[in-house]
Amino acid sequence: MLIKTKTIQLKTDSKTQLFDLTEEVEQTLKEVGLQNGTGTISTLHTTTGVFCTESQAALWDDVKVFLSDMIKERTDYKHNDPRFSDCDRHNAAAHLRAILLGRSLALQIEDGCLVLGQFQRIIFAELDGPRSRSVRIQLIGQ
Repeated sequence: MLIKTKTIQLKTDSKTQLFDLTEEVEQTLKEVGLQNGTGTISTLHTTTGVFCTESQAALWDDVKVFLSDMIKERTDYKHNDPRFSDCDRHNAAAHLRAILLGRSLALQIEDGCLVLGQFQRIIFAELDGPRSRSVRIQLIGQ
């Protein structure tokens, strides 16, 4: 049994930004030499998300619009109100959007490769940037 971990550091430069992490995860898998098992990709932040979809600019624009339509920027969230919260970033919408996306992915590894569909990619979403961010990769198997 082999267990390896790696932390990827990202610097984001806008409030909402998407990154394709697939090649970074595949490179890590290649370096480790794991042949069969599971890979978990997790964000270490509460205002970011990790999910799987196609890596296409038009779709990424749609994802951003979808998230902003689903969770509106509002000032009346309790998290943004100093009477209820000590958060000075007023980022309740980012927290709620992150809940929709989720914080991690678990992917199968077979014959040294990630098991992904033809167009599936590993996407990291910044929802409260610009910031410095960390994503954790854990590979488990043989």
